[in-house]
Amino acid sequence: MEEFHGAKLSRRERQLMDIVYQRGQVSVADVLEDLPDEPSYSTVRALLRILEEKGHLTHEKDGKRYIYRPTEPRQQAGLLALKQIFHTFFDKSIEKTVMTLISDVDISDEELDRLSQLIENAKKGDTL
Repeated sequence: MEEFHGAKLSRRERQLMDIVYQRGQVSVADVLEDLPDEPSYSTVRALLRILEEKGHLTHEKDGKRYIYRPTEPRQQAGLLALKQIFHTFFDKSIEKTVMTLISDVDISDEELDRLSQLIENAKKGDTL
């Protein structure tokens, strides 16, 4: 299964990407504010550079600091991550995936109705 830009991410790299997507753009100082167990400034700077080398981030200079932004829209990155989880953990089974997603959350009647409608549309061959 192809991962975002074909490059595997470490746990810490995923944490950084989460912060970047939540904020939209970050400096090293922004990441340090949001990361647990406070790594050093140089560690965060190195990880951001690695993520840029892997094609996940781009940067521009803002005075003395670099501002990093994701290279892919959040929705696109989320779709690729979901596809990987679907293939890796749920044996490419839509049923297993959906059952897992809905088993641990409170779903309103309205959401269930919308899901039912999506299923009916899929049966008819209609797209979203």
